[in-house]
This record gives sequence, C-alpha cells and structure tokens, in this order.
Amino acid sequence: MTSTVHNVHERELPVPAAEVGRLLDRLGAVDDPLWPAPAWLPVRFDRPLAVGADGGHGGIRYHVTGYHPGRRVELTFHPHTGLTGTHTLEIEDRGPHACVLRHRLTGRPAARMRLLWPAVVRVCHDTVIEHLLDNAERAVTGTVRHPVRYPWRARLAVGVESVRVRAVPVPAATLLEGTIGRPDLADAFALRVPPGTTTDPQDWADAVFRNPPRAVVALLRLRNRLVAPFGIERGDESAFATITRTDREVLLGTDAGHLDFRAGVLVEPDADGTTVTVSTLAATRSPAGRAYLAVVRLVHPLVVRAMLRHAGRTTVAPWRSGPGRIAARR
Repeated sequence: MTSTVHNVHERELPVPAAEVGRLLDRLGAVDDPLWPAPAWLPVRFDRPLAVGADGGHGGIRYHVTGYHPGRRVELTFHPHTGLTGTHTLEIEDRGPHACVLRHRLTGRPAARMRLLWPAVVRVCHDTVIEHLLDNAERAVTGTVRHPVRYPWRARLAVGVESVRVRAVPVPAATLLEGTIGRPDLADAFALRVPPGTTTDPQDWADAVFRNPPRAVVALLRLRNRLVAPFGIERGDESAFATITRTDREVLLGTDAGHLDFRAGVLVEPDADGTTVTVSTLAATRSPAGRAYLAVVRLVHPLVVRAMLRHAGRTTVAPWRSGPGRIAARR
C-alpha cells in the first residue's frame, strides 16, 4: 500500500505579509520572482493566475484549484503526473513586520512515481522549493543567509532537463560567414536553455572557451606536448580571442602557421528560451596542418559538445556552495 506524502517547507521573512503576497501573485508570470528559473524549467499557465488556470513546469502538470490573491495558491496535480493530491503556497501573517512563506505538498504517489518519489523526485522537489524560498528571502531582504546546496541528484536532474546539445547546420548570414574561404572543417552545435538565462554572446563565449571542463583542459595540455616536435604552435587563450561582436554574436579565432581557425557564438532568444550555437571553421595551411586536422577531426565534435554542455550547466545553474537548508517533514 502506498503511503501519503506530507512535505512542508517554510521560511520566516522579516517583512509584512502583503509584501511577500505581491511576489506570490506573480507566480507563473514572465517576471516571476519566486520560481528558480532558469535552473529549472519555468512555471507556465494557459492564462493569468486564477482558479482554473492550467499548466505546470516541465513534466509536472497541475491546475489552480484555489487562489486568494496575496495569500494562497493551491495547485492540484494532473492524474498522469503520478501524484494524486495538491501542493500549496501560502503566507501566514506573523504581525506587522514578519510573515512565513510556506509550501505544502500532500499527495499519494501512483504507478512509477512510487519508485521515483523516494529515488529522485523528492530530492529535486526539496531543492527547488528551498531555492524558491531563497528567492523570496533575497527579493525582500537583498540577501540569503543560508543558500540551498544542490545535492548531486538534483544537479543531475537539472543537467538532463535543461542542457541538451545537438548538431546543427552552420548558421548563414553571421559574422562567421566568409571569414575562411574554403574551410576543411565546418560544423556547428546548438544548446537550448530556458528563459531567464543570459543572452549576452560574450558571456557564452567566455563560458565555452575560457571555462572548459577539466577533461578538455587535460586534453589540451596533452595536445601541446604532442604537437611541438612537428612544428605546430602550442595553443593558449589567444586562440580564442574575440575578433568582433554584435549584440547577438561573437566571432573568435586566430591564424597560425598550420591552420586558420574561427569560431562563432550565436545567441538567439525568443519567448520560450534561448538557442546558443557554437560554429567552427578551420582551413589548413601546410602538410603538418592537414595531418593535425585529420586527427583533431576525430575528437573535435566530442570536445565542442562537452564544452557547450559544461557552459550550459554552469550558466543555467551556477551552484551555490553554502550550507544546505533542505529540511522537510515527509
């Protein structure tokens, strides 16, 4: 027999209830100050917040079954979500200068959620709600005393949910176009991230090329040791120097003795998120360059995918390292 889940998180805030109520009333709006997007897919409803509004976040679907503006929002799960029950955000008045913001989940897991709740979903739920409470505290006080710490299972869930890299055609009509006449290598990879993520292409260029994952750093060091005997220049950060930029694109690259290299970072925001595309062009200039590129071509897609995926994870969800506040009654 499946037991009912009772899960409660709350945060005392040193401000009047009406001030927090104004934040609560923006739940699901484009400028929602509480929900921790872009780390998690945003809450969206099919209409303004009111009884009957239908929506959810990602695969967790629910509809509004109770709404007292400035005080309480009750959300009832869709049956196919795997939980039968409700989750509620409510504000308790504690006098003229204090209140409590509370999230309460009461539900009965069904089908595969019986396994998923204790294995993964509970940890993710606890993390996202504590992050939401952090956002409320930051909005009304300007700081957070004890920011939530993301457990590894929550980090993994965010990575799977919001950081997917795919191969795409090299975009046309960009700064990259025409920079190398007849490239020997031309490819592009794209990442889709949620609304609220930075849309500054220089931020993304720095995240991709100046903060690569450790495995890529180690591979580049090995590359520098191996190529020196063949007269190929050692690589450093100058290879990823910004040549020019626009509001939506950054062009990077360098010309070396063995090959010319260009990379473009294109950022295309829309109402539902942002697409970040990293394109690469390279043209060899010598026999050593052709031999070098023949080897690089084998690992290049893996390296670019890893760098873009890592940039997405660190940009979409910059993890806090403070002591955890994940403490709920279950």
